[in-house]
Amino acid sequence: MASHIVGYPRMGPKRELKFALESFWDGKSSAEDLEKVATDLRASIWKQMADAGIKYIPSNTFSYYDQVLDTTAMLGAVPERYSWTGGEIGFSTYFSMARGNATVPAMEMTKWFDTNYHFIVPELGPNTKFSYSSHKAVNEYKEAKALGVDTVPVLIGPVSYLLLSKPAKGVEKSFALLSLLSSILPVYKEVIAELKAAGATWIQFDEPTLVLDLDSHQLAAFSAAYTELESALSGLNVLVETYFADIPAESYKTLTSLNSVTAYGFDLIRGAKTLDLVKSAGFPSGKYLFAGVVDGRNIWADDLAASLTTLESLEAIVGKDKLVVSTSCSLMHTAVDLVNETKLDSEIKSWLAFAAQKVVEVNALAKALAGQKDEAYFAANAAAQASRRSSPRVTNEEVQKAAAALKGSDHRRATNVSARLDAQQKKLNLPVLPTTTIGSFPQTVELRRVRREYKAKKISEEEYISAIKEEISKVVKIQEELDIDVLVHGEPERNDMVEYFGEQLSGFAFTANGWVQSYGSRCVKPPIIYGDVSRPNPMTVFWSKMAQSMTSRPMKGMLTGPVTILNWSFVRNDQPRFETCYQIALAIKKEVEDLEAGGIQVIQIDEAALREGLPLRKAEHAFYLDWAVHSFRITNCGVQDTTQIHTHMCYSNFNDIIHSIINMDADVITIENSRSDEKLLSVFREGVKYGAGIGPGVYDIHSPRIPSTEEIADRVNKMLAVLDTNILWVNPDCGLKTRKYNEVKPALTNMVSAAKLIRTQLASAK
Repeated sequence: MASHIVGYPRMGPKRELKFALESFWDGKSSAEDLEKVATDLRASIWKQMADAGIKYIPSNTFSYYDQVLDTTAMLGAVPERYSWTGGEIGFSTYFSMARGNATVPAMEMTKWFDTNYHFIVPELGPNTKFSYSSHKAVNEYKEAKALGVDTVPVLIGPVSYLLLSKPAKGVEKSFALLSLLSSILPVYKEVIAELKAAGATWIQFDEPTLVLDLDSHQLAAFSAAYTELESALSGLNVLVETYFADIPAESYKTLTSLNSVTAYGFDLIRGAKTLDLVKSAGFPSGKYLFAGVVDGRNIWADDLAASLTTLESLEAIVGKDKLVVSTSCSLMHTAVDLVNETKLDSEIKSWLAFAAQKVVEVNALAKALAGQKDEAYFAANAAAQASRRSSPRVTNEEVQKAAAALKGSDHRRATNVSARLDAQQKKLNLPVLPTTTIGSFPQTVELRRVRREYKAKKISEEEYISAIKEEISKVVKIQEELDIDVLVHGEPERNDMVEYFGEQLSGFAFTANGWVQSYGSRCVKPPIIYGDVSRPNPMTVFWSKMAQSMTSRPMKGMLTGPVTILNWSFVRNDQPRFETCYQIALAIKKEVEDLEAGGIQVIQIDEAALREGLPLRKAEHAFYLDWAVHSFRITNCGVQDTTQIHTHMCYSNFNDIIHSIINMDADVITIENSRSDEKLLSVFREGVKYGAGIGPGVYDIHSPRIPSTEEIADRVNKMLAVLDTNILWVNPDCGLKTRKYNEVKPALTNMVSAAKLIRTQLASAK
């Protein structure tokens, strides 16, 4: 019985790639240094899977930024503004597309389906020229082969690539991206030919868009694409991999009808209904089923007995020699190796499996199906499952009663937003087009050292508080000198917006090295929600009151919202997600009320990940949005009219949920806008009325580029064309923690100057 891994984490167990990338970007190391780190990481990953007994080992899942950008490079689909003149695409062009440079902005970045991973959105049009411009897939296959490892090269499938793209600037929004299929397939054919010549016998096309709600025209594109590729693929075994949700019946029918495809990969964790489809609709004779029974998106140990039962039922349908045990999706969405967690509570640790352990689970299931079951391994797994089910630390009856009592109320504030804004303005006395930032300021090396030493007990609590107080004072002074209207304290006490809160909430556990890539070199360390959630003590009140005491200007209290904490954590899988979210909402509600009692007049409750958690199928949207929006309202339903509630959202497509955003009933929302070519504004051009305060971002903080005053003023004027002057705020797209002060200060200076310029113009026009 064979085993397969869809993909593997790239950063390395100690984030080796992150540090190598940042060193290269800072000019401290060479391209050769970066490539050496990458080569060593790939070799280690391939060896690990080979040693574990995995038969189908992926290659070309490694990336310096993201796999969609790699495909853009492979196709030579470089936007003209990067002045690429042809040939093999190097780091300069590649990273300019991802991060921008001194003269041109980066390409849009958005979420990869419903995960916290991001990808760079291809910009295509009728005049886009395609050419084979990155040989990465072939080079990595050869690299593995030279090490004695025969791999399955992985490519983003041609149809998913186009469906994940957008019309380039200046191209009609109605442009049919699928019309470019015949233009990109010749490049795919070249890649396939080189892989065959190099000795590849299998090739994996990731076509995750097959789990979406596709129309007949889109489904026909899959048939057309793989029919066109059929002769090129002759002699190869072809796997089409899907993940993240059930595959709809029509998509299943289309996929299983493709003559050129040998095998189909299905996510049987988030796509449990696909199992019923395989049983009821039948499975094509002679084809392989790659069964994704080991969860690639969470850190809980697999229930091996349950998975084995599922696999045995599939074996009866597809045949013993055609069933392959696999992960539900790439393991890049989980942490790397549990072995590195030397301080994690032993009981909780026994419940977990990171990427390295999941590789072992996959192979153990494959061997068990083949009659070589490791009885001791399965017995230990069963004991861990039983321990988790019966552990008293998982359940808190008081929390469960409080969450159950939420039923029957929609938890809206008593007064409408218009009246609240009037009351708040009388108290805050803000100018037209008030300026603010999103929360964090640059996280310096010194600041990280202070937090690290405090955690390691190398400095006292008094020394820690003194250092953080000094940093807050510096950030407050900078903002006052810049003449920003509503200030933030910069979050110097926080390494991560979710981890910080999780550390102070019950029901959470934390890892030392459980890092997961979010985009580029950006890694996050998701908390583990293992039990019922409550707030034993105030979490931010001390720092917020300290910061407010340093200025007469309004100081925002900064919180992470319940939906974002949920979506950016590894969540318990033994109860519905909405129940856990309601518990978190009640904990944040207590914090909001304590901040208000402490004199904080503006409180921001970030819901950066609300859109990210939207299910991939439209039929499931309403239920999710109902409980997600309700959770946000729970957090602030009890505050006074004069307390201004902000929220923040970033790096997703918000246009399709704008009415749910309005339903959140926040007083002010700051929302990413500039990096996505201001497509958010199209909602308001189409007639949606927004009565609360709103700050569409005026510049992209994920690029080192510093926008001019004129550029920002132009953006603000575009906003004023569709939004009322009295509700518009001026702010960056997102927090500033990943930037340096020599980038932040001039950018914010220009932002404030732009706001003042337009205020003057508005005043003179009266």
